Amino acid sequence: MNHNVNRFYDEYPKRCRRDDFWGQVKRTVNGVPVSQDQIDLIVNSVATDLALSKQDTLLDLCCGNGALSTLFFKHCKAGVGVDCSEYLISIANANFASPPDQIFILRDVVEYCENVVTPGMFSKAVCHGSFAYLEQDMAQALLHSLSKNFPSIERVFIGECPDKAFLSDFFGDRPLVPGTENDPCAPLGIWRTQEEFVSLAERCGWQAKVQKMPENYLGGYYRYDVILFRDARQT
Repeated sequence: MNHNVNRFYDEYPKRCRRDDFWGQVKRTVNGVPVSQDQIDLIVNSVATDLALSKQDTLLDLCCGNGALSTLFFKHCKAGVGVDCSEYLISIANANFASPPDQIFILRDVVEYCENVVTPGMFSKAVCHGSFAYLEQDMAQALLHSLSKNFPSIERVFIGECPDKAFLSDFFGDRPLVPGTENDPCAPLGIWRTQEEFVSLAERCGWQAKVQKMPENYLGGYYRYDVILFRDARQT
């Protein structure tokens, strides 16, 4: 992840209470944590589209403080969360870790995937709400490493991707600084058209299915989810 984003997500959460789990990862509306029904929409989408079961071990990339991860892991046999924020991982380990079934690791996600020790333990992966904050080369490296180094991972869920087709609708009359849509340090990170994401996935060895987020998800109209799979039979 971009070093400026790293610093932001290592410092910003410290302004929040240690039990303000959604505030720490900015799952808020006007500073107020999102409602439980919004969290349920995310969890249900991931569990359904990844077909999570008690046979799965889930890899959660950019897991943050683990508050969302632990809800995913409840659908699985086990789960591992990875994030580069020392503070957020400390929150995850203090509140949500349950070794050996649920563990959280402090590490850059690209570095972790490029040097994974036990790749065969994982069957599914997720990166929700954070992929847009990876620099272009890191995003490609992450998807390529997942494809090359994790042969047992059948599907990957990439959630909350800003859709460039809705860039003008989102900003409306507000000024848009040229290049903002390609800046991983911008408030919403990098905007990609659905076609751009599919092309990125295919270059990295994945097939991709793009779908709109649930209609009643806040801000869902300008975002989409992507499910990555290895061949057409997995759709």
